[in-house]
Amino acid sequence: MMSENAEPRFDSSADLAAVEKLRAAHARIRGALGKIIVGQDAVIEELLIALFAGGHCILEGVPGLAKTLMVSSLARCLSLSFNRIQFTPDLMPSDITGTEVIAEDKATGNRVFKFLPGPVFAHIILADEINRTPPKTQAAMLEAMQEQQVTIGGIRHPLETPFFVLATQNPIEQEGTYPLPEAQQDRFMFKIYIGYPSYDEEYEIATRTTTEPQAQIDPVLNVADILELQRLVRRVPTAPAIVRHALDLVRSTRPDNPAAPEFVKKHVAWGAGPRAVQFLVLGAKARAVLRGSDHVSTEDVRALTPAALRHRVITNFAAQAEGYSADRLIQDLLEQTQPHAGGLLKDHRVNRALNA
Repeated sequence: MMSENAEPRFDSSADLAAVEKLRAAHARIRGALGKIIVGQDAVIEELLIALFAGGHCILEGVPGLAKTLMVSSLARCLSLSFNRIQFTPDLMPSDITGTEVIAEDKATGNRVFKFLPGPVFAHIILADEINRTPPKTQAAMLEAMQEQQVTIGGIRHPLETPFFVLATQNPIEQEGTYPLPEAQQDRFMFKIYIGYPSYDEEYEIATRTTTEPQAQIDPVLNVADILELQRLVRRVPTAPAIVRHALDLVRSTRPDNPAAPEFVKKHVAWGAGPRAVQFLVLGAKARAVLRGSDHVSTEDVRALTPAALRHRVITNFAAQAEGYSADRLIQDLLEQTQPHAGGLLKDHRVNRALNA
């Protein structure tokens, strides 16, 4: 039996070869996206981690930060179909999932119901400004995410795999919007903030977009490759000490936990649930293999903690009055919560191949 402090490894050479394939594909994807997208390296990495881990993301940022371009370019890189759904106050559930229409059967002349698929039937969905549409339509989208199918007229229609939803939220102009309830936000693996570019990046954006047409993107992976690599991510070994560290971080966000820090008990109304641990460990596995490692380190868990927890930690009025945000609380929690013995790699190496 493996001890808690052991550093687990893949057993088969095929798994190690697959890790190297994903690391090389990751480098090619980043290079291809770099032809179109300026900066946003951390955002792109978290999107790829979620995709290969089989999760969905919330993207939050002001208009004009190339969210649609980023997602559509990623779809082209991966040979995946892409649809953008603009959520509006008058959008109906059937506008997303599809509907049945009466059509004539040319063979018999009889009239029959025919299903017309909605825009949700694609590999990558950009749910643009999901907080602009009423709860009933939001629920239809979230049900499709959870079940990976839609039911119309009592008939189930499976969605394409892989299925990846990126829901954007605009942090400004909140009047008349329908923010996602906390329980529905919990269905998303990560919440990713997109910030303004730096001075040099914005100069490069202005130069690129006002001269010649943008470069073309060549596909790097296909659907079969992505599905196999998603299965690979789940096979990545994780030492018990790593899982326990993720568990400590999540459980420490709960104010009713006797072991929670005092600043959590003072500033948090609701902490993260068990799904946060699952996504944090799964995301850490994906991050490890994208960087070419054959095992998960504590660094992988800690790097993804803000994205995995910021939409699951609900601060109370005392925190809001003091300007104490969920992100600040998570940073304080990371500083206070130390890894279990054996949770860190002895020499802190990330990847033998990258250091070669």
